[in-house]
Amino acid sequence: MTANNPSSDPNLEQPLVVHLLELRDRILRMVIAVFLLFLVLFPFANQIYVHVAEPLMAQLPKGTSMIATEVASPFLTPFKLSLVAAVFLAMPYILYQFWAFVAPGLYKHEKQLVTPLLISSVILFYLGVLFAYFVVFPLVFAFFTHTAPEGVAVMTDISHYLDFVLTLFFAFGLAFEVPIAAILLVWMGVTTPEALAEKRPYIIVAAFVVGMLLTPPDVISQTLLALPMWLLFETGVFFSRWFVKGKDAEADAAPAASVATDVATVSSAAQEAPFAGEDLSAAETLDEDRFTPMTEAEMEAELDAIEAEEDAELDGADEEDEDEDVDDPVQAKLLEVQTHREAGDEANARRLLYEILEEGNEDQRMVARNILATLDAP
Repeated sequence: MTANNPSSDPNLEQPLVVHLLELRDRILRMVIAVFLLFLVLFPFANQIYVHVAEPLMAQLPKGTSMIATEVASPFLTPFKLSLVAAVFLAMPYILYQFWAFVAPGLYKHEKQLVTPLLISSVILFYLGVLFAYFVVFPLVFAFFTHTAPEGVAVMTDISHYLDFVLTLFFAFGLAFEVPIAAILLVWMGVTTPEALAEKRPYIIVAAFVVGMLLTPPDVISQTLLALPMWLLFETGVFFSRWFVKGKDAEADAAPAASVATDVATVSSAAQEAPFAGEDLSAAETLDEDRFTPMTEAEMEAELDAIEAEEDAELDGADEEDEDEDVDDPVQAKLLEVQTHREAGDEANARRLLYEILEEGNEDQRMVARNILATLDAP
C-alpha cells in the first residue's frame, strides 16, 4: 500500500495522511462488525420486534393489535430494528476502536482515567436502555391505552411504534451518561464539585426540561427521565469529589517525596558534621608559621588535573550517547536520513521519516516532523 511507501505518491507528503489512513481502517472495522452482527440478527428480525413490542402489546385491549399502514412496513420495520440492534450490540467494539485511535496521543495518567470512564459509559448506556424497557414502557403505555376516548380503538402502527421506542432508548441511554459528563467536566478543569453542588436547583429544573423535550408529552415519562438524571447527577458529583481528592493526594505526594529526600540529605550531612568539626578545630590549633601556600606551578598542575578529569567524564558521556544512538534503530534511521539529505536523495529520506513517525518516541517523531516541514518548505 502507499501508506507503507509514502515516497511513491507525491500527494502523501503530510504526516496527517498516516493518521487519516489509520482512522479509515478503524472505521472500516466498525462497519464490518456492525454488518456481521446484522447478518446474524436479521433472520430473527420478526422475533426481535415481537420482544420490543411486548410492553405495548401487554397493555392493548383484547381483540386489538398493532397495524402496518404502509406497504413495505412489515419488511422495512424489522429490517431497521435489526440494524439498530446491531449498532447497539457493537457499541463496545466501536468505542474501543475510537479509544485505540486516540490512545497513543494520551499521557499515562490520562489513559488510566479514560479506560474506566469508557467502560462505565457503555454500562450506563445499556442500563438506561433497560430502565426504559422494563420500567418506563409499561407505565407509559398503560397510561396511553387507558386514557383513549370511548369508541376509539388503540391500534398503533408498527413503524411509528419503533420510532417512538428508539427515541426513548436513546434519551434514557444518553441521560444515564450524566455522571460521566460531570466527572469529565471536573477532570478538564471546567468546573469543580462544589460549583456543581451549588447549581443543584438549576440542574433539577434542567432535568425536567430535558425530560419534557426528549419524552412524549406526558408527566409520567417526563418524571421517569428527570428523576434518574437528577440522581445520576448527584452520583457524578460524589465521584468527582473522590477524583479531586485523588488528584490532590498525588500532588501532595510529590512535595512529600522531595522533603523526604532533603531530610535524608541533611541527616547524612549531620552524621559527617562532627568529623568536619574535629578537622576544623584541629586546623585552628595549627601554628600559622607552619602553613605554606601553594606555588603557582603547583596551582597550575592542580587546575590541569581537574580539567583532565572533567574532559574524561565528558568523553565517557559522549561515548555512551553514541553507543545508545547505535543501539537505537530509530536513532540510526535519523542518522541515515541526514546522510540521504546530504546526498540529495529526498525520496529515501522521506521514506525513513515516515517510518520514524510510526516507530519512534515523542522526541524522535518531533524531529521527523520538523525535517518533513523543512523538506516541504518552498
